[in-house]
Amino acid sequence: MTQRIFGTDGVRGLANGVITAELAVDLGVAAARVLVDLGGFTGQRPVAVVGRDTRISGQFLEHAVVAGLASAGVDVIRLRVLPTPGVAYLTDALGADVGVVISASHNPMPDNGIKFLARGGVKLDDALEREIEAHVGEPWDRPVGGEVGRVTPYARSVEEYSDYLLGTLDRRLDHIRVVLDCANGAASVVGPHTLRAAGANVIAMNDDPNGLNINEDCGSTHLEGLRKAVLAQGADVGFAFDGDADRCLAVDHTGALADGDQLMAMLALDLHEQGRLAHDTVVATVMSNLGFVQAMRKAQINVKQTAVGDRYVLEAMREGGFTLGGEQSGHIIMREHATTGDGILTALQVLRRMTLTDSSLRDLASVVTRLPQVLVNVPDVDKDRTDDPELTEAVAREQEKLGDGGRILLRPSGTEPLVRVMVEAGSPEEATTVAHRLADVVRDRLSL
Repeated sequence: MTQRIFGTDGVRGLANGVITAELAVDLGVAAARVLVDLGGFTGQRPVAVVGRDTRISGQFLEHAVVAGLASAGVDVIRLRVLPTPGVAYLTDALGADVGVVISASHNPMPDNGIKFLARGGVKLDDALEREIEAHVGEPWDRPVGGEVGRVTPYARSVEEYSDYLLGTLDRRLDHIRVVLDCANGAASVVGPHTLRAAGANVIAMNDDPNGLNINEDCGSTHLEGLRKAVLAQGADVGFAFDGDADRCLAVDHTGALADGDQLMAMLALDLHEQGRLAHDTVVATVMSNLGFVQAMRKAQINVKQTAVGDRYVLEAMREGGFTLGGEQSGHIIMREHATTGDGILTALQVLRRMTLTDSSLRDLASVVTRLPQVLVNVPDVDKDRTDDPELTEAVAREQEKLGDGGRILLRPSGTEPLVRVMVEAGSPEEATTVAHRLADVVRDRLSL
């Protein structure tokens, strides 16, 4: 099979439309053949762990993936409902050869997805994904009799993942009042349980998943309810996860948002003060606000920027040996503790910083002064010609006018014939004016 089915974060689409049981079985078989063969097994039976979020479609997709893996001779441990970072942790902790997460993250309930992890709980690189794709639907020699895999439920996945998270703390979080929006997703049990075990006074919301309500007007993509709850409860802070809890955004006691840039900044300063920020560098994407870059520069912390996507952040972290990286959306990776973004871990470490410094989230987040950011999408253009000389010259002129107090970024869409024009400037009016001026140039020079 040569068709590209993996996106930037596994296979994702409409459950039972794009993501079918048949595809899940085939992917399980193909992944087993590719990832298990890498280990050169000689008699020892390979092991996979499989976890999912709370979508109703995850139930049949889990069974389908498990069937594919077991039919290929892999023993499967079913973790059931667990955040993506929890599956990554247990892939490593249980010594599994393959990890599988069934989730569409922050997408609406009708979608679902399948992503694979290699040994150690790390995401697959492009080459491995292409090799899995090449084996989907291929004829193969099926094991029979006692050579097929065994399937075993794992009763302690939540407890062991929670214990691991608590082990990252060096202090209690007593007396701090926290509202936790679990998005009716994979963190609905383990999130409140872990923060309470750390000593926090937790008011949980959207923690009653029914298979249909994941991410529905809640979680990190819908913060209005969290803001209201923080104010109504007189809480010190609120955190919102997405459906698989690999991202986290926060709200301070006044209801103001602290985005991924601000959370990364306060964690970077914490690690920097402890001498644990490798190479005095934090990794962020090109979409991180210029205010974040300026704040880090002021603190004598370097910022390495990558393409948009947590996989690119993680690749740069591995290559450079960096310990902290993430995205404005709240995917924050702390490599001392995790191989993926982890929303609960982020919340714990932010709370630790608050108690250590006896500071409010508002005070800690104020280290970053976010510049007004305007994004204009220009559709129906040739996105492959953003190096057009006249467009390049127009961008250079506008950037010269903005100087160090602003930034311009042109990004071709990965899936549509459009170009995104992003401008940051000292005022919303200036950012808007520059963005629309450049959008006009993009239309003029790149129209199809």
